Amino acid sequence: MDTAAAERAVLARACNTAGIDPGAADGAELLAFGENAVFALPGVGIVARIARGPHLKERARREVAVAQWLCALDFPTVRPAAAVPVQPLEVSERPVTFWEILPPADGTPDVRDLAKLLKRLHALPEPPFALPRREPLALVETWLDSADAAVHLDDRRFLLDRKAALAEAYAQVRPVLAPGVIHGDALLRNVGVHGGRAVLLDLENVASDLRELDLILTPMAAVRYGLPEGSVERFARKYGFDVTGWDGYPVLRDVRELAATAWVAQHVPGNPAAEEEFAHRVRCLRTGDTTSRWHAF
Repeated sequence: MDTAAAERAVLARACNTAGIDPGAADGAELLAFGENAVFALPGVGIVARIARGPHLKERARREVAVAQWLCALDFPTVRPAAAVPVQPLEVSERPVTFWEILPPADGTPDVRDLAKLLKRLHALPEPPFALPRREPLALVETWLDSADAAVHLDDRRFLLDRKAALAEAYAQVRPVLAPGVIHGDALLRNVGVHGGRAVLLDLENVASDLRELDLILTPMAAVRYGLPEGSVERFARKYGFDVTGWDGYPVLRDVRELAATAWVAQHVPGNPAAEEEFAHRVRCLRTGDTTSRWHAF
């Protein structure tokens, strides 16, 4: 059974467990496949997220709790599906969550939408449950392990040595902004415009940590993924702080770029495009190339 068919089989079992018509899985549309396989089930107005393995169960549970908390505060974000009151489900040792499908997109998000959402999120107090630290390097070794022999041993050693060095540098970073609630993966792709308003998506990495971790991703993406000219300036003006002028920025950028490189490793086996992109990113890290374009994956 190929990967897509295997994910659909899990989806059908999850729908059955949740009391959702299993036939809804037949016409499901695969929206994304990263650490989660994300399916739209338009016939029942639900989006299903199937995590890669049991080690992500706590994160899935927390994502649902965060969404419920934010929705209670009328924060514009995704809603857990009311039809499945207890989440996540565990199906074939895979955590599965169900979400209300958003109205059709009626606009294109801008970095100012992202900045406005982050400003509002960062103004919130801590929720009534504990949030973890973000720990952006925590999964580097896990992602490399998942690639097994598809990642050359020299590359693995280089990335793990770099992780150790950056962990020491990261521990010495002193923030300018007060730490607190952060999104944890604050890229423009995690903003949608639905029903006439910008909505913050993908809450699985919400944490309590340095606010600067959210802010570095827009300037990083401007360089690596080619955001429109002027995006960094518009983002900084809307948020009210230019993180690129902060002395901790290069360290946090390097940390996130290492994590983004290791993340691609899990897709390398059997995927030539991922193998090529992973090799390109490793070359950039080895040579100190901080300006070459990367391809979103």
